[in-house]
Amino acid sequence: MNPFDGSTAIITGGASGIGKALGEELAGRGARVILADINASLLEETVGSLTARGLMVEGAELDVTDFEAVRELVEGKASEHGRLDYMFNNAGIAIAGEAHDFSIADWRRVIDTNLYGVIHGVASAYPLMVRQGGGHIVNTASMAGIVPAVGLISYTASKYGVVGLSNALRTEGSHYGVKVSVVCPGFIRTPIYETIELLKVDRDKLMKLAPEGMPCDDCARIILRGVERNKAIITVTAMAKAFWAMQRLSPALVRALFGLGLARPMRKARTA
Repeated sequence: MNPFDGSTAIITGGASGIGKALGEELAGRGARVILADINASLLEETVGSLTARGLMVEGAELDVTDFEAVRELVEGKASEHGRLDYMFNNAGIAIAGEAHDFSIADWRRVIDTNLYGVIHGVASAYPLMVRQGGGHIVNTASMAGIVPAVGLISYTASKYGVVGLSNALRTEGSHYGVKVSVVCPGFIRTPIYETIELLKVDRDKLMKLAPEGMPCDDCARIILRGVERNKAIITVTAMAKAFWAMQRLSPALVRALFGLGLARPMRKARTA
């Protein structure tokens, strides 16, 4: 059976990376997909390439930090298509550097997109799904949402928040037929490698230390397999699974390993 056939799904951050791969995979399985993204030109290109292949994909320019815009999109598409089956809150950004270099504006930009962006999606889709008697909310967190990622302090804070929100909502939603999953990928080959903002860190030096990452297509298939099985936490990549297991057994060991693996290289890559 194909649970996605004939369904309607909204994916934020859908113009590239994991969001684009999810959209392509879902549409290929018969879903009607709405890709939402703040980058209008890239979104148009992505939607054009997918519709040219005969896939049911629509585009919607969206800033996830704007609650009213998110609510309008969710309610509008649910009304247009009869219901909303899947809400993928996937949009995210990252800023890397040492904590003492972060301004309050840096903190707010990451939290507004990564955490409030998810909250806005949940606050829009969850009541609607309760009313319709079902649906599945899938929130993209990160390996940094289950283990503390040194050098990505605001990102880690936002992703821990997404994991906590998702786990709490899953319990509540089960009483109304609404499923909730949270995705915790490790290193995935997405544009974030190029778009991540660095604070007093040399990009070339830092990127040499980063693993190549899993292709987005493979990541999307793993995510959807977890969604099909209604998994609470969907970990992606062997590294994410290993660190999550270690975190539960020995948080001190994980902190030590991240200190060696990230904190020292981050300091070596400092530009000032």
